[in-house]
Amino acid sequence: MAKHVLSIDQGTTGTTVMILDENVRVVSRVTREFEQIYPRPGWVEHDPEAIWGSVTGALEEALARASLDRSTIAGIGITNQRETSVIWERRGGAAVHNAIVWQDRRTADLCQKMKADELEGLFRERTGLVLDPYFSGTKVRWMLDNVDGARARAERGELAFGTIDSYLIWRLTGGAAHVTDPSNASRTLLFNLHTQQWDEELLQLLQVPRRLLPDLRGSSEIYGTTSGVPGLPDGIPVAGAAGDQQAALFGQACFAPGDTKCTYGTGAFLLVNTGERPVESRSGLLTTVAWRIGDQPAVYALEGSAFVAGAAVQWLRDGLGLFGKASEVEALARQVPDSGGVVFVPALVGLGAPHWRPDARGVITGITRGTTAAHLARATLDGIALQIHDLSHAMSRDMDQPLASFKVDGGASANNLLMQFQADILELPIVRPKVIETTALGSAFLAGLATGVWKEPRDILQSWAIDRTFEPSMSPNKRQAYLTRWAGAVRIA
Repeated sequence: MAKHVLSIDQGTTGTTVMILDENVRVVSRVTREFEQIYPRPGWVEHDPEAIWGSVTGALEEALARASLDRSTIAGIGITNQRETSVIWERRGGAAVHNAIVWQDRRTADLCQKMKADELEGLFRERTGLVLDPYFSGTKVRWMLDNVDGARARAERGELAFGTIDSYLIWRLTGGAAHVTDPSNASRTLLFNLHTQQWDEELLQLLQVPRRLLPDLRGSSEIYGTTSGVPGLPDGIPVAGAAGDQQAALFGQACFAPGDTKCTYGTGAFLLVNTGERPVESRSGLLTTVAWRIGDQPAVYALEGSAFVAGAAVQWLRDGLGLFGKASEVEALARQVPDSGGVVFVPALVGLGAPHWRPDARGVITGITRGTTAAHLARATLDGIALQIHDLSHAMSRDMDQPLASFKVDGGASANNLLMQFQADILELPIVRPKVIETTALGSAFLAGLATGVWKEPRDILQSWAIDRTFEPSMSPNKRQAYLTRWAGAVRIA
């Protein structure tokens, strides 16, 4: 019988379960959303039980739709929203607090204090990250300091911390495995990129007990087997894990240094494979582990994120009422040949790399009496692409070489107008694969490699197929005019 691999893609607003066969054909795909919790301005939480319910609900529906013999499931891979943090009881599994989501800003003051204490250089050198509430370490510290009894219980070994991959692996294996992989560990501010271990000095600085942390394992190996999961037989290997953006890099078959992918979702995330050495950024980018497979050395990446990409289109839809569905933005934008000089910097929640300006806010410039909704739609798509230009330029500078390839995925990569402008502004061909859900694809590949469904990454490369390539066609003068207007607007954001 044909083998199948099950991928759990646990995202910020919902969970997608995708089932692939050994020929990389998508047999079934189901998404279940869950509630977002906003206790105060700038605070974002998830109920861990709601996350688990979205996983089991999507699992059961995906398996029912696939109508397959469940004994053919060779393994399960997990990819996840990376920095979102949970602490739960080792006995029983109840969370001591809602999960604190990657978007949450409640630890901004703590980060500022640590910067004032001149600790950012140490964290940057050890972890490849900046001191920012985005990452998990300060979220863990907040829960230990603010949940009654949590610190004492953590020091006694009664509690477990994890990013969402760890939490799901623990639940899937009936509490038998408390583990994480280097791609997720490298987003915590607690993991040393150079030793590939938890860093004792950083743990002390953040006051996080070592007993709280998961064991470090590879991105593609068997962590344990299913036990007591609704709809699944016991004994299925849980065999692959990677943070969502690293999983997308793997799913895009970006196996060579210089290979680059950009995922266009709520935000946009650009990663470039830098090979077996961590590249320290001089441009405000993040250094992160991409994956580690078997006894091979870890593969590293440089990462830059635009916090708002598809969310800017959602704002046009929900905030301004310019159209009913996000997919309608392309047709509206095509009503005009260009933005008519309008520039939109979508800094609706600040600017990420390479600017790192959390106080920045959205700016629209160049409006005239002739500006229409179509011009604003066009400027919104342009603004998404221009943010990626800034990131890619910073990456090339850090690597001292141009990007070797540029692959795209995520929902907004289906927008042909956006992708053509991205190719024009980057002066690079943009390659879109046939399967744009490469996050789920990457975690399935990692699990399939660990369980023998696929023997080596080359098998994945052979299955990866191009949907369309967008070739740059804009004149140099026109391109430079866009960049000049954009730079001026960013300065006043």
